[in-house]
Amino acid sequence: MIDYSPIYGALALTPLADWAKELPARVDEVLRVRQHGNWSGWQDLIARLPDLPNAPLHLDRECITVGGEESATAQQRQRIREILQGLHPWRKGPFCIHGVHIDAEWRCNWKWARVRDAIDPLDGRLVLDVGCGNGYYAWRMLGAGARLVVGVEPSPRFVCQHQALRHFLGEHPAYVLPLTLEELPAGPGAFDTLFSMGVLYHRRSPFEHLFKLRDSLRPGGQLVLETLVIEGEEGRVLVPQERYAQMGNIWFIPSPKTLLGWLRRAGFRNPRVVDVTPTSTGEQRSTEWMRFHSLADFLDPAQPKRTVEGLPAPVRGIFLAEAPSTPTR
Repeated sequence: MIDYSPIYGALALTPLADWAKELPARVDEVLRVRQHGNWSGWQDLIARLPDLPNAPLHLDRECITVGGEESATAQQRQRIREILQGLHPWRKGPFCIHGVHIDAEWRCNWKWARVRDAIDPLDGRLVLDVGCGNGYYAWRMLGAGARLVVGVEPSPRFVCQHQALRHFLGEHPAYVLPLTLEELPAGPGAFDTLFSMGVLYHRRSPFEHLFKLRDSLRPGGQLVLETLVIEGEEGRVLVPQERYAQMGNIWFIPSPKTLLGWLRRAGFRNPRVVDVTPTSTGEQRSTEWMRFHSLADFLDPAQPKRTVEGLPAPVRGIFLAEAPSTPTR
């Protein structure tokens, strides 16, 4: 079982101390009902990971790195590889663990490069990362100076991946809780920066998501929102009738101007677009660590700017905004 006591202790030293008192019961409840799939098998795998001496950790590199080939024997590296492969698929990365390179489906370092220079400095900030997956971005945020990063991720597999990574990366203040944003306790907004990347289009009610993001921030705190967008003027929204790029859980894809309007309507100040980039098959692709179909399989081979459903191919936008200076209810 995952020990979450370190995050509870860390939060006790922040403005979220009272909020954190509710977390253990929430986490325990969710784990009881969400340990589906191969949870026990994944936990058994993690328990077999070799214990290695402390090695240099680099969170400011494109590939999050701990140690190198010299910090583990060939036998240990093979064991690490086999165990981490047992947690397949790896959607977010890359990581380099004692010489084992995890080449994940997404080259998340590309997205981080688009984000890092646009946002307010993270030095000393309390950060919430919504839909964080295995925590790649949480580690990069910590490397950029964040005081504490709380990630929330409902997928048991990705929570277990983070647990496996912590085995080697160590007990640093970047955590992944097995919760959704909506499952977090209600409480006063206290996060300085909040990241919601690749989440909004999965929500049936985008405004409910935006309201929850707003209320999780301290007055004046910064929202970093990354999502699918389409070309068009204000008011244009793509609502896929069945699937979008073979995904059945895509509900709303707005134009950048539409999303700016949504952010203003939700009470955010100074919403702005800082990047719009088509997703390439170089950034999202199948690898040894994610052997299922990926972006190349979801595009029309005759018209690569269209999905197999005939819809515009994925384009992602990065938006910044600030929470209102006084709480909005």
